[in-house]
Amino acid sequence: MLANPERGFTERKDEEAAPIPEELWEAIVRCDASYDDRFIYAVRTTGIFCKPSCKSREPNRANVRIFSNARQALDAEFRPCKRCKPTGERLPDQEWVAQIKLCIEANYAETLTLHVLADMCHGSPYHLHRTFKRITGQTPVEYVQRTRVAKAAELLLRTNRTVADIALAVGVPNPAYFTTLFRTVTGQTPGDYRKANNETIEEVLPSGSEI
Repeated sequence: MLANPERGFTERKDEEAAPIPEELWEAIVRCDASYDDRFIYAVRTTGIFCKPSCKSREPNRANVRIFSNARQALDAEFRPCKRCKPTGERLPDQEWVAQIKLCIEANYAETLTLHVLADMCHGSPYHLHRTFKRITGQTPVEYVQRTRVAKAAELLLRTNRTVADIALAVGVPNPAYFTTLFRTVTGQTPGDYRKANNETIEEVLPSGSEI
């Protein structure tokens, strides 16, 4: 049997989740519409919540959170799926793009092709690309690249890790390509960026100060 709806399934997405009952998991895997009025599921890695009948790809069970209804998922700071419309309303394009950005920022270290991103954010690659560029002025791939460079810049200044290690950490396993990408976005190589900014910090901080 399902858990008592009055007790609810609600949990904050940064809290450890309880195990998902097998019945509910099977409903998600089968995209079973008969469960649509019985629970909602959300995926932590995308920040999106769906009806059980949603035709999006099967999520990783470990990342799934269960809620009694859409209101609880919204209160836990998840966003409604554009495809299955679990709130009963069409998701505005501005909100969908915000959802895509959050997904990129949470998963930038993973392989993020346009098709993978569209699958994660529950839309077609063509529609996602067109909508994202219309709203932001840049393509999803460009946003992924700039996000990776921004994260890499932080690591260059805050750690002593090698450029190759940092490239891998932000999702660019080819160090030569990473250097080219970093220079394209910032105008400097990773090594030059680290040296120039560390020298600036040393000039600003008093002798003996710690970062």
